[in-house]
Amino acid sequence: MPDVLDASPYDALLLLSFGGPEGPDDVVPFLENVTRGRDIPKERLKEVGQHYFLFGGVSPINDQNRALLDALRKDFAEHGLDLPVYWGNRNWAPYLTDTLREMVRDGRRRILVLATSAYASYSGCRQYRENLADSLAALEAEGLELPRIDKLRHYFNHPGFVEPMVDGVVRSLAELPEEVRDGAHIAFCTHSIPTSAADTSGPVEEHGDGGAYVRQHLDVAQVIADAVRERTGVDHPWQLVYQSRSGAPHIPWLEPDICDHLEERRAAGVPAVVMAPIGFVSDHMEVLYDLDTEATAKAEELGLPVRRSATVGADPRFAAAVRDLVLERSAAERGREVAPCALGALGASHNLCPVGCCPARAPRPAAAGADSPYA
Repeated sequence: MPDVLDASPYDALLLLSFGGPEGPDDVVPFLENVTRGRDIPKERLKEVGQHYFLFGGVSPINDQNRALLDALRKDFAEHGLDLPVYWGNRNWAPYLTDTLREMVRDGRRRILVLATSAYASYSGCRQYRENLADSLAALEAEGLELPRIDKLRHYFNHPGFVEPMVDGVVRSLAELPEEVRDGAHIAFCTHSIPTSAADTSGPVEEHGDGGAYVRQHLDVAQVIADAVRERTGVDHPWQLVYQSRSGAPHIPWLEPDICDHLEERRAAGVPAVVMAPIGFVSDHMEVLYDLDTEATAKAEELGLPVRRSATVGADPRFAAAVRDLVLERSAAERGREVAPCALGALGASHNLCPVGCCPARAPRPAAAGADSPYA
């Protein structure tokens, strides 16, 4: 039997994610949830939903979260961490409020939250906190006793998140034809957001050009590139690029777009590119469509060999990283000195979001959230 690990004062972990449709009939209602608070015609939602319809109306994200749940429960059990793991979504079943209600009825009073977003930004952190506040308000209106909820820190530079991505890039390089492999460039991909949101991401002292959002991605990309060089003996040039832009064209968003980047690399004579989606925890719809479908088609049109490396998903090292984050936060709550685990130059992120961290672009009801509130 493994030694029993101490997660006190916490009595549960909540996996909090975005959610996605699980059939064609779910697509429009799901998108209505995503865009709630905005008056968008159903015909427009059907048009936007074409990415999902290409995959049978099913987003892979829910199955990926089920796999991560299984990995977390397996890791916790094997290492003697007696902490039940629940799952709730922002925009589709199982809905966050329903899951929190279940947790309260199960007697959970101190809950840790793992959000499936590793970096600082409004939509990747603060909005999840607003969603939690809205759900707690709904439970309070029902007369339920409210638990205390703490969100785990950003884990973008935790070894258990970074090391699987290093492996993925090395594997993708090995899959390229030998004659173009050593000259391949690496495109580290993440979700584009408005530049105004990027500039105000992270604590106030980190605001500025690109804010914490860009700074964190650049730091992780450098760590991965350095590790790939050590593993392969080749120093591959790299760049941080963006995907999945939405919203009005007059609003500046982070650039370059991955498809534009592929065109530029081809014009510059680059022989091949590995697309590494470091901004995403799993191979959800934006990875499958924007990289595997759209960007890959662009590369084929250009005659540019490309490979797309894997996201972390349910890798056992990521599950172990979550266990480490749980124990780190639990020990800190008990008043113990802890040494947070982090790679790169930025160090471990904060446990408590300070005032002014990742503000919303404009005042709006917290319940009107969406993955990109700027569309």
